[in-house]
Amino acid sequence: MAKSLYVGNLPWSATEEEVRNLFAVHGSVKSVNLVSDRDTGRARGFGFVEMEDEDALKAVQALDGTSFGGRSLRVNEAQPKQPRSPRQDRY
Repeated sequence: MAKSLYVGNLPWSATEEEVRNLFAVHGSVKSVNLVSDRDTGRARGFGFVEMEDEDALKAVQALDGTSFGGRSLRVNEAQPKQPRSPRQDRY
């Protein structure tokens, strides 16, 4: 079974390949998805890495709080997205 990991506080210059290589040291990486701003296309400084359960656990223990690109990473198991309430336009 695969686990999705939240990776926060990434440098904006980080690429999917760099993040994949960082996590690959700790096991098989199924996918990497770095989140970018939908309007500007600029990186938002966080993303998600999908790994097998055991490898994901090792990666969290090894990488949470470590320095990457001069920033201290936040790595933990991703939580399911909470449903958002409908937007109310303000006029």
